[in-house]
Amino acid sequence: MEIDLPDVLAEVTAQFERYERALVTNDVAVLDELFRKDGRTLRYGIAENLYGHAEIASFRAARSPAGLMRRTQRTVITTYGRDAAVASTLFYRDSAPGKVGRQMQTWVRFPDGWRIVAAHVSVIDEPANATARETKA
Repeated sequence: MEIDLPDVLAEVTAQFERYERALVTNDVAVLDELFRKDGRTLRYGIAENLYGHAEIASFRAARSPAGLMRRTQRTVITTYGRDAAVASTLFYRDSAPGKVGRQMQTWVRFPDGWRIVAAHVSVIDEPANATARETKA
């Protein structure tokens, strides 16, 4: 299996960046599009466990658009062959000082394009000395 084929990595990176733009601008239509429309798609969130595209879409539709801005660091996207990838990133919000968010997404290429089939989001206290490590990365 070939890992990080340049063209595949570019495709997934573009979709990940599209997801980020949609997230911070609350573009629910794009967010709904990027999650696979399937009952097996899941998203474990900060305070919710969502099973199936319908639950994920319902959560997005009901969520407040306030306070969504964030900055990401240490994003790692790895592709496996031509049809699978994992995207991981840390994120920070000014509204949550001292906290660091972690996000992982599993992406799969389907005939209609790259889609997220599983996602996990969590927030922890920022580890000691994290700022010094982050600036070196």
